[in-house]
Amino acid sequence: MFIKREDYNLLEQGITKLNETLQEGNIQEISYLLGNKKEMLKRNLIAGIFRGIGIGIGVTVITATLIFIMQRIVTLNIPVIGEYIADIVEIVQRSR
Repeated sequence: MFIKREDYNLLEQGITKLNETLQEGNIQEISYLLGNKKEMLKRNLIAGIFRGIGIGIGVTVITATLIFIMQRIVTLNIPVIGEYIADIVEIVQRSR
């Protein structure tokens, strides 16, 4: 019942390759999360909170930038575009 050196090397290479594949796929972390429901709930809750905050901040910054740019375009007195943007800016300022 002795294992030949060649078979041992082949088995060792297979185990090493399997270990690398599992590490690349984060199988260990996934199996931990599947076993621990409280940990999964906590991670998803925290991730959702931070995504919501990020979306809120991003939309605020983009909207403020667009309003600022539109106000600058209105001051340039471009005939067609200026009137259209002036109406949009007025509607936004009334809704505040």
